[in-house]
Amino acid sequence: MNLICLDLEGVMVPEIWINLAKKTGIASLERTTRDEPDYSKLMNGRLEILREHNLTIHDIHEVINSLEPLPGAVDFLDTLREQAQVVILSDTFQQFAAPLMRKLRWPTLLCNDLVIDDHGVIQDFKLRQADGKRRAVEGFQSMGLSVTAAGDSYNDLSMIKAAQRGAFFRPPQRITLEEPDYPVFTEYPPFVDFLLNRI
Repeated sequence: MNLICLDLEGVMVPEIWINLAKKTGIASLERTTRDEPDYSKLMNGRLEILREHNLTIHDIHEVINSLEPLPGAVDFLDTLREQAQVVILSDTFQQFAAPLMRKLRWPTLLCNDLVIDDHGVIQDFKLRQADGKRRAVEGFQSMGLSVTAAGDSYNDLSMIKAAQRGAFFRPPQRITLEEPDYPVFTEYPPFVDFLLNRI
């Protein structure tokens, strides 16, 4: 049985932090896992910026509620789910995800958690586990599943490398130059064919 494991932001929905940066005018929030391989370093920097600018979960929710899936993403995901089992492995947070999952028709999502105080201030983050995407793939493989994994960022590399088949979807050029052995897709139809093992 083949299981498809996909990243969320940049693959099916816009990048939340980039859109928060646009709304607030804080350019330093534009940095994502497409730029920084060390996720803990990236998140600690983000939390510091939020504290400096007195931004709360409510400000982030306002941005998330305004976002829509990428054009074609809902049909893309529906097509996959008709023919295969799909799990989204994301470094986003439970407290961010619900509005986007609703718009994607509630796919299965494994992600992380935030520690938020009574005033909506994000105090900390809790990873599901270290290198959680890779370890999830390995867990699925231990159940006898064949895994195809895809994403767009540095934090997707370990799951792509652990999977039986892997690919990138609209990654930055530097990642494709660093990892030339994996196919790169920029449109959903051929991406679907790869994920369903038609090509």
